[in-house]
Amino acid sequence: MTGRFATATAVTLLERDVRNVETVRYGAEVHDGWDIGGNANGGYLLAIAGRAMADAVGRPPLTITAHYLRPAPPGPCTVDVDIIRSGRRLATVSATLSMAGVPTLQLLGTFGDQQPGGPMLQQVDPVELPPFDECPLRPQTAEVPALMANLDSRIHPDDGTYALGHPTGTPLIRGWFAHADGEPIDAYSLLLAADAFPPPVFNTDVPVAWVPTIELTVHIRGVPSPGPLRCSFRSRFIHDGLLDEDGEIWDSSGALVCQSRQLSLMPRPPE
Repeated sequence: MTGRFATATAVTLLERDVRNVETVRYGAEVHDGWDIGGNANGGYLLAIAGRAMADAVGRPPLTITAHYLRPAPPGPCTVDVDIIRSGRRLATVSATLSMAGVPTLQLLGTFGDQQPGGPMLQQVDPVELPPFDECPLRPQTAEVPALMANLDSRIHPDDGTYALGHPTGTPLIRGWFAHADGEPIDAYSLLLAADAFPPPVFNTDVPVAWVPTIELTVHIRGVPSPGPLRCSFRSRFIHDGLLDEDGEIWDSSGALVCQSRQLSLMPRPPE
């Protein structure tokens, strides 16, 4: 593995215990600089846990659901992986990411190789974006999250006006995703990309603030071709203190490579 992201999400096998369920423990580090207001980005944490889960079964992720129990500051962490079932094609795995012995992230995922070919139905076209170099590097706000220094994310000019105090009124954020250091995009990068853009709710009249994730599910639909990703995130239902966010991520060839959905709390100032 090479690159800032690969280094910041690396895991180390600590112990393996074979009982009725095979349990594997990994050590890792929540690195500084992958946070928003001092709390690690949810997609970044998902990538750390996803690497451990994939290593435990020797297969790449297909789908992972994560429940976020508490904020995660920089520091050492462990990932305890339970292999629930490992079949010929798919393996089902649960995991707990803990910091200082306290559970921070609870996960369940299915892992296995992609199976190209077969019937295909696609009723949605890849999101249309201006060329990569014609999109702003990031919204020009007074305070830029530390996470953004590690990303080369470009927001569609029509969707970044919220940063200037002019939300569009439509909870939609579109843009390009790439690593700032040019690191190739893999399945774990998709886990990060699914939670790396400003929340679409920022383009409504709801005040811009921290949006804590309760649950995030990511489906890996393909291996990305080289190049930046086309991303689109939209909220459809915002009420009773909760909001949803649906995401679609397409690679440079126009293939759908990732879908995501998350449930979050309404924006609130950082704790």
